[in-house]
Amino acid sequence: MTTKALGPHPGKRRYLALFFPWLPAERLCRTAPRPPDAPLVFAEKQRGALRIASVDAHAQAVGLSAGMPLADARARVPGLIVVTHDPVADHAWLDRLALGCNRYSPLVALDAPCGLILDIAGAEHLFAGEAGLLEDIEMRLSRLGMSVRSALGPTADAARALARYQTRPAPDEEQAIRRLPVAALELEAEATTTLVRAGLRTIGDLASRPMANIAARFGASAATALRRILGDAPSPLDPRIGLPPVMAERRFAEPLGSSAHAIKILAELAGEAIGALAERGKGGRHFRATFFRSDGLARSIEVETGHATRDTGLVMRLFAERMDTLADPLDPGFGFDMIRLAVPRLDPLGAGQLKLEGGAVREAAMDELVDRMTTRLGRGRVKKLMVADTHIPEQAQLALPAIDAPPPVPWQAPEPGEPPTRPFHLFDPPQPIEVIAEVPDGPPQRFRWRRAFHAVRRYEGPERIAAEWWRRRDNAGLTRDYYRVEDVQGRRYWLFRHGLYDEKPDPRWYIHGLFA
Repeated sequence: MTTKALGPHPGKRRYLALFFPWLPAERLCRTAPRPPDAPLVFAEKQRGALRIASVDAHAQAVGLSAGMPLADARARVPGLIVVTHDPVADHAWLDRLALGCNRYSPLVALDAPCGLILDIAGAEHLFAGEAGLLEDIEMRLSRLGMSVRSALGPTADAARALARYQTRPAPDEEQAIRRLPVAALELEAEATTTLVRAGLRTIGDLASRPMANIAARFGASAATALRRILGDAPSPLDPRIGLPPVMAERRFAEPLGSSAHAIKILAELAGEAIGALAERGKGGRHFRATFFRSDGLARSIEVETGHATRDTGLVMRLFAERMDTLADPLDPGFGFDMIRLAVPRLDPLGAGQLKLEGGAVREAAMDELVDRMTTRLGRGRVKKLMVADTHIPEQAQLALPAIDAPPPVPWQAPEPGEPPTRPFHLFDPPQPIEVIAEVPDGPPQRFRWRRAFHAVRRYEGPERIAAEWWRRRDNAGLTRDYYRVEDVQGRRYWLFRHGLYDEKPDPRWYIHGLFA
């Protein structure tokens, strides 16, 4: 079955929150087995002392908790296993879980450090309702060894609070939200304590009071958090990956065990996406293929083009180039049960006509070569020089990623028969030299560069380039006097004196480039 999502679902919003209470421990257990009944804690240095950052279920059962000094924990539990807390690895694992959850919704937000929130509006029909969707998620997460607490809600904040703080069932979501403790607002500890001392122990107790009184007594943050949980204020979702304008996907009752077969399906999806682009008069610049495995994990592969395209063959050639360079090859595991192709970036693309002399054909071939090299080597390794709006020589051009470079601007060409005004080889930074001149502010007669002396036979200049004072806050910067010189052996150089004598008592000389 293939579906295309071209925008958010227009109906009522529904959110699913997933909370992983033992995420660091269960991530570690996937690669480093440990004794089954030994309590495990993760420690990090806080305020100059080692403290517990996270615990597993066994450690919590014996009374250990986050924030406790590690020395106290060791004294209480002699056989304690201590591991250095690694928040980077935890975030990377949470990100992988989020990518796997994209099978249920393209809108998945990270709720770091141990949660996810999904906008599932319109997705429940693929699983025979919300109960079927929850069952499928829990089944796949259990295969990964993950414990999860899940909850549905009309807002993202409500679903999140229910997943983290709900302790007993309720007849409906509204009652469940009102039974939550005020800790679900996640205010400052002092504010939460003040609410409890005032006799406001649950969200329902707080909701029964006038909102103006709550803001006046407990602060605007308390009133805002309460309104967001109750759905009276917007609770926006910040998805990990934005909703693409064009998307095509296919689900399989029997998982695909062959990567080659999966690539054939990807080509079919590319054809469908290209058809959707043609209907819009657009072309794709960015294509993202996601392969969802039956064990709950997923793998994304992305390619980009320098110009908008609707060429299915080109897109698949770029994907082939990208897959050939993967350090970790595409592994179907127990099989792919879903493949999705998204086109996150579109540009206008109208009908074109080939030039009779074949210029457009050559340009297209060059564009395809740049795309293939960028895909194989990386977007930061293939660059294009562009003209910059400045007269400072070393800043007159920018090296931008070729795939993102704007249309080229014609370079200034010298007059016919005249020598070039700028050298072909430029030193950055300029190299210092020692110069002998007839008068202090005159042209160079001799100079020493790299321990060799050069006698000047002829020169041209000076070409005066002032500092760009409007770009500098302190209005500083020295004037440069450039000379094109030729030594007695016919070699040509580009020299400049950095500063005038009324700007600096002893200006320095530099060689900035070499002419051919």
